[in-house]
Amino acid sequence: MRSMRSRDAPMGARNTAAFLPNPLTILPFALISVRMDDNTFDKALLHEAFDLAAEVGWSRMRIAEAARRAELPLERARRRVPGKIALLMLLGRVADESALSQVMSEGTARDRLFDLLMQRLEVFQAHRAGVLALFRALPLEPATALILARATRRSMGWMLDGAGISSAGPEGCLRLQGLMGVWLWAVRAWSRDDSPDLTTTMSVLDKALGQAESAANWLGGRRGKPGAAAEGDALDGFAEDDIDPAPAD
Repeated sequence: MRSMRSRDAPMGARNTAAFLPNPLTILPFALISVRMDDNTFDKALLHEAFDLAAEVGWSRMRIAEAARRAELPLERARRRVPGKIALLMLLGRVADESALSQVMSEGTARDRLFDLLMQRLEVFQAHRAGVLALFRALPLEPATALILARATRRSMGWMLDGAGISSAGPEGCLRLQGLMGVWLWAVRAWSRDDSPDLTTTMSVLDKALGQAESAANWLGGRRGKPGAAAEGDALDGFAEDDIDPAPAD
């Protein structure tokens, strides 16, 4: 026996209703898409894109396919991350923000830089297989490698300023070059480090920072915040105004 509701409904209405999507099945996705802020959206797309790169290789990875896998709207993915270069800039920004959101308030400049650079590497570690796929592809993509190098230099300026060390002027430029070398040495160690706690990477980074500090004292500077350098600190020879209070752009 048919129900009173179906018996009373016109035949056309019943047939049309059979082909309409159930609003209860599409509502959750619609709400997730609307409510997901840009930061959450970017990180979801970043995660899926580097997972895809790990599977198919960097050269074959496509942002649109990553968005489909993550069930993210394609038009928003196009707006937020229009291509692979934008994805690399996003990775760098997420790594920088992760590091700068947890800057140590105490310790030497070397301690602060060590912590900042390890925080950046932790973001790389979260996307390890995909980042390694990127590194393998870079020799065949010189333009991408050049853009990435420039972006990394900008990031290292933020790391210096985040640690309370000036990246301005000729001396700042030398410090920046030194930190670039330290970072590349650490990344090379990280790419070969299979230990779960990155012990080898930390050891290499600490040694590289120590060598750079000893070579030219390029870590010079004091934090503007309380806590001038401790007695015997390698930074004692630098004036308070050696620090540029505004982070690099």
